[in-house]
Amino acid sequence: MRYVRSFALCIWWNPPSADTVRQLRASERHDMPTLRIQHSVPNFEGWKRVFDSDPADRKGSGVRRYSVSRSVDDQSLVMIDLEFDDTEDARGLLAKMERIWAGPGKAVMQNPVAWIVEKVETIDL
Repeated sequence: MRYVRSFALCIWWNPPSADTVRQLRASERHDMPTLRIQHSVPNFEGWKRVFDSDPADRKGSGVRRYSVSRSVDDQSLVMIDLEFDDTEDARGLLAKMERIWAGPGKAVMQNPVAWIVEKVETIDL
């Protein structure tokens, strides 16, 4: 009983930060729009340096979380999932990316394809 009371006091005295609460809520949502991008890269390391330099300002564009994946069978095929709070932010970043792809992005990637998707269902087995 004392442990439970102490734990409750700990939460009361040390509430989670606003960022922690936002991250917890975002991880529970299934309706977060995701900008899914797929393209080929002639040199992954060179592409990754450009990606990490963040020419599209991901955070300033509303990206909450992103992941980068590569095909197991074709290491030049890259997929990026960028999660947003709303669809308009996703559309805004897609417009920025289309300008980058038409200009300096051509030097590090080829054949970009993008979709804005919403997760419909997630099931843990």
